[in-house]
Amino acid sequence: MTNLLKRIALPLVAGIALALPIPSAFAADVNVIARGTLDNSRFQFEKTGKGHVAFLGGSITEMEGYRPMIMEMLGKRFPKTEFTFTAAGISSTCSTTGAFRLKDHILAKGPVDLLFVEFAVNDDQDAHHSREECIRGMEGIIRHLRTANPGADVVMTFFLNEHSMAEYNAGRVPLPVAAHTEVAERYQIPTINLAKTVTTRIAAGEFDWKKFGGVHPAPFGNRIAADMIGELMDASWRALIDPAHPQSPHVLPQVLDPMNYGRGRFLELSAAQLGTGWKIQVPDWKALPGGKRARFTKDPLLEAVEPGAELTLAFEGTAIGAFVVAGPDAGMLEAVIDGGAPVKVNLLHAHSAGLHYPRTVMFADTLPDGRHTLRLKVASDADPKSKGHAARILNWTVNDGR
Repeated sequence: MTNLLKRIALPLVAGIALALPIPSAFAADVNVIARGTLDNSRFQFEKTGKGHVAFLGGSITEMEGYRPMIMEMLGKRFPKTEFTFTAAGISSTCSTTGAFRLKDHILAKGPVDLLFVEFAVNDDQDAHHSREECIRGMEGIIRHLRTANPGADVVMTFFLNEHSMAEYNAGRVPLPVAAHTEVAERYQIPTINLAKTVTTRIAAGEFDWKKFGGVHPAPFGNRIAADMIGELMDASWRALIDPAHPQSPHVLPQVLDPMNYGRGRFLELSAAQLGTGWKIQVPDWKALPGGKRARFTKDPLLEAVEPGAELTLAFEGTAIGAFVVAGPDAGMLEAVIDGGAPVKVNLLHAHSAGLHYPRTVMFADTLPDGRHTLRLKVASDADPKSKGHAARILNWTVNDGR
């Protein structure tokens, strides 16, 4: 897909230096966890005068919220550095989609020095992921990034919704936060647990959910997130850089999940052999009920609207799926891998009734590594809540490492 993302490349002007850093042992917020190191990115910024900082996530990252605050913060900390910022937030998308689009949407822009990633909310309320799915996507993102650039630093932030607050208030850790924390601990990645901090502060009566701004935080709420990240920077960048040991690659540990999407990428639509009923085209969006997001309406996609439409796709790797937009007429797909038993995949999402909703569906995710064939057919039945049988595929998602 093209023209999906906003990329900013500009020199940031000199600003006022921030307050004296504080060591992590005396961090004011116990939910700022300074694991590992951010020294590689700092060395890059200070010693080369250039830096590539990327932001990957859902609508919280896409909105003009914490992201521009961090951009400004980095400009003030490193006033002589020319930053390239890659804004790769896409509303409604989860860590699974993030793992497959990382290559095209971030890595293709050049080596990444520092990545900010957030998917705790979308893995919960959008994707309804299991622990395994949360790990498979998030570990895939980290592993792919550090395979491409072993020196890349990462900051993982856990934003929040009302469900995650309820979980904390009941004495439980929200499932995506717990799963993503497992990845962070394995790969020694610092985390910002905004979810726990805000839940605690609301319970203490400091402010309420409305003032925070809800799932998509108000400036007040985004400032809390940015300040916590600033505290992490203070803790991580307090000591002077040792010029004799400028940068060290992050060691890739043993995997948490051998089937993680660390080799994920988008595969072009034209790789499939299309049978009757499938066309690569720009849909007649005006004739289709349901909301549309402009980023998905300009480019051709792979579309079928009638039962029985069939195609085949040869691919390599351990997983195959599709990044789709699923509206009120979303149908059911029947997937057969290597002639095996058919598996039905419902494209309709809980939010599809009013929106052509972007999501990634997986047809198989634990295949033996190697060559495979997918046969995909629009099923004759559909979800009772759907108004049609449509399949609209933006990209194939494959875990093959190319």
